[in-house]
Amino acid sequence: MAALTPWLASYPDDIDWRMDLPEAPLGEIFDQSVQNYGARICTRFFGKQTSYREIGKLADRAARGFQDMGIAQGDKVGILLPNCPFYIIVYFALLKIGAIVVNYNPLYTVEELEYQVRDSETRVMITLDLTLTFAKTESLLAANILERAVVARFAGFLPGLKSFLFRIFKAKTIMNPGASLQKSRITAFESLIENDGEYTAVKINTREDVAVLQYTGGTTGTPKGAMLTHGNLSANIEQIRAWATNLEAGEERTIGFLPFFHVFGMTAVMNFGVASGFELVLVPRFELDEALKLITKVKPTAMPGVPTIYNAMLNHPRIRAFDLSSLKFCVSGGAPLPVEVKRGFEKVSGCRLVEAYGLSETSPLVTCNPIEGQIKAGSIGVPVPQTQISIRSLEDIDVEMPTGEKGEICIAGPQVMKGYWQRPVETRNSFTGAFFRTGDVGYMDDEGFIFIVDRLKDLILCSGYNVYPRRIEEAIYEYPAVEEVTVIGIPDAYRGEAPKAFIKLRAGESASAGDILNFLKSKISRIEMPQCIEFRDDLPKTMIGKLSKKELREETPA
Repeated sequence: MAALTPWLASYPDDIDWRMDLPEAPLGEIFDQSVQNYGARICTRFFGKQTSYREIGKLADRAARGFQDMGIAQGDKVGILLPNCPFYIIVYFALLKIGAIVVNYNPLYTVEELEYQVRDSETRVMITLDLTLTFAKTESLLAANILERAVVARFAGFLPGLKSFLFRIFKAKTIMNPGASLQKSRITAFESLIENDGEYTAVKINTREDVAVLQYTGGTTGTPKGAMLTHGNLSANIEQIRAWATNLEAGEERTIGFLPFFHVFGMTAVMNFGVASGFELVLVPRFELDEALKLITKVKPTAMPGVPTIYNAMLNHPRIRAFDLSSLKFCVSGGAPLPVEVKRGFEKVSGCRLVEAYGLSETSPLVTCNPIEGQIKAGSIGVPVPQTQISIRSLEDIDVEMPTGEKGEICIAGPQVMKGYWQRPVETRNSFTGAFFRTGDVGYMDDEGFIFIVDRLKDLILCSGYNVYPRRIEEAIYEYPAVEEVTVIGIPDAYRGEAPKAFIKLRAGESASAGDILNFLKSKISRIEMPQCIEFRDDLPKTMIGKLSKKELREETPA
């Protein structure tokens, strides 16, 4: 069934929705930028500047090193890193040789990492000598869950004096891989790149060959690897390039607050930025004061972010003491953007802030409000080039709803994933014909603007990240005094949503919210921690005895 296309009549004048979207292997896109922008700064990291030519040489040598290690086309290799130049080097090195990148969140617990490593069949993990990441990698090696690890020195990516000071004053945050009991299975990055950079080229089928396994989840909370092909990701680069009508290739500076292990940061900052020859200002962790000082100092022109970032900046008590005037491209995604945040940020920055929409399964960009021209408050915009949106009946997925009527948002386009890794049933269930079923409920107006009004999924969108209630529930169930628990998302002025846990204790048992939260510290990541815990004598259930979230949501103020 073809979707209705009312957006064509109101599409931005300078963008052709029917435009060709050339697809290419991501390694070739990277090489082209190295050739075109060799002398230009590629990364700025704590003041250290590295050119495209330098990053390109390191990526070639890493590609050769990976092949010498035995990494072959189709092998899965994990990246467990914060934003840093090392991420860009190894990411494109792996894609050059046809390996599949598996993104990992450095904040994950060892248990969460273990599940994803086993499910994805990750062979090797790439990480830093920071305690935050190396200790977890070491545990996975000790348990024989991983074959090998490649470890780089974090201080090696810092400028001279900062590198020295980091080693002196941050010694407790650093581990020595050479002293590890697993050192026989650890390769230092310095050793990996001791070669001439002459790697063996491979042939990439952009439509079939997977570039990235991007883990996501659904109503069950069980993470699934979205198979994003080279074609999916390169098409999304071209879609963003077409949409960003006010940005010039080789002329911009984008700031990387969004982590590259998240699909939004991977595509909108790293892939798009590198493909366009932008200077990437890399930030390992968003800290409000430091972020505003950095913007004032380095004067970025582009800033993709989540509503939490824009809201935090807007509410800084001294926001007008910082200079945001360099910004000319600000896009928000990952969670709904409150209208008051949009208007307020535009007022203090002078930059138009547009809301976009996407998912891990769609590489991620699907819709966006125009950078110039008409914007509708509360809308996620219109479909980007070659993308179709179909609003389907909640009763019959084969029935398309007329404009203005609510239904499930379904998406077709070149950026839509190949499927879920080793999940044929879930893959079939997530599509209706060529259209991917988002699980989001919305409507399209008569000008093709899309509005989200509800979600079918139980996901909690916390600062742009998917938080899965079942994951939190299962961790709380491990506490001996807990009899029943259910978790919902509640409105949060800073994060958009936050988890709230409702708990029924076993008869005769006692526990405080502090007891539960302390117990959870080793079980789940910080972003999954419940904002509040409410104890009840009984929890609502359905007629068949299943715990029900519906009544709890209805009690929660919007």
